[in-house]
Amino acid sequence: MNTDWLLELESTVKAVFQKPLGGGVVECGVCERRCRIPPGGRGACGNRVNLDGTLYNIGYGLLSALESRPIEIKPFFHFWPGSTAMTFSGYGCNMYCPWCQNYHLSFNKPDPKLHSYTPPEKVVEKALAYRDEGVCASFNEPTIHLEYLLDVFTLASKKGLYSTIVSNGYMSIESLKAMANAGLDALNIDIKGCPKTYSSHLHRLDPKIVFRNAVKALEIGLHVEMVFLVVTGANDEDDCIDWVLRNHVELLGEEVPLHVNRYYPAHKYLKPPTDIDLLVKIYNKAKSMGIKYVYVGNIWDPSYEATYCPNCGETLIYRLHYRSLDVRLGTNNSCPKCGQKIPIRGKIVLKRRRFLI
Repeated sequence: MNTDWLLELESTVKAVFQKPLGGGVVECGVCERRCRIPPGGRGACGNRVNLDGTLYNIGYGLLSALESRPIEIKPFFHFWPGSTAMTFSGYGCNMYCPWCQNYHLSFNKPDPKLHSYTPPEKVVEKALAYRDEGVCASFNEPTIHLEYLLDVFTLASKKGLYSTIVSNGYMSIESLKAMANAGLDALNIDIKGCPKTYSSHLHRLDPKIVFRNAVKALEIGLHVEMVFLVVTGANDEDDCIDWVLRNHVELLGEEVPLHVNRYYPAHKYLKPPTDIDLLVKIYNKAKSMGIKYVYVGNIWDPSYEATYCPNCGETLIYRLHYRSLDVRLGTNNSCPKCGQKIPIRGKIVLKRRRFLI
């Protein structure tokens, strides 16, 4: 098959992390799947292609979405509250959850004949035009588009914008460090469950890698928030829940926010939505184990979206439908009632805009 035309496209760039293995086979180093890709083959994410013994990203700048969205929707509750981010996504994924809400993007491969090219400058220009405070890669797994992220984050940093990603956390350490060096400020990481969940539903991948990356992100100074989507019949048993909460406390600490989110049927997984009583039970258990900032998402109850002072219980940030509507923090983000310092990264920006969820 003639692939010379691919090399002439702006959406084809040489992959930054690759290792020749002999016989034309190349190992991809972007994520911990470490795909070994033969000549003419693609990696699991569909973006990495081996062209004559060299690995290329053929999905560079082939965006599936580009829109301004509140940072709370990601969800980030302790990062630039009330701000907005120009949010972008591509095609493909490296995990393929059967309950994926964005399966029309994640299960779709980039195709330069069908999908239009957007240069990284356009993302930053649009963020500035919409008066966003930052950029965010989301919807499908961002790190499979590593080369594009590095360019967008570098440009965004030069313009004073923050950079964030919403990820499954399965990137390599090399990719994580490269993003941080390019200007990445914060990660929202989705932990899918315990080892049993990853073995039975996610092609025997390893959730310990996800926690490893969250730990490394904290070590290098990035802001981290975790999401635990509680999926009926996949990760909702007590032993699985306990594994997630225990690892969160022991590895990430008490101040890293945890979002316990409700699942709804999607794509190939059609079991009933998560029982709300179970979500409340997990919320209370997480708090009893010492996690100071726990939230319940996808049930639209403001009492579970609010930030409370872990010392005196005062309501400090009131949210409704993933919008920060009222922030009551004193000097240095402290509780005005008792003085407890609350971990908030970035500025507090309250806007009066209308958005579609």
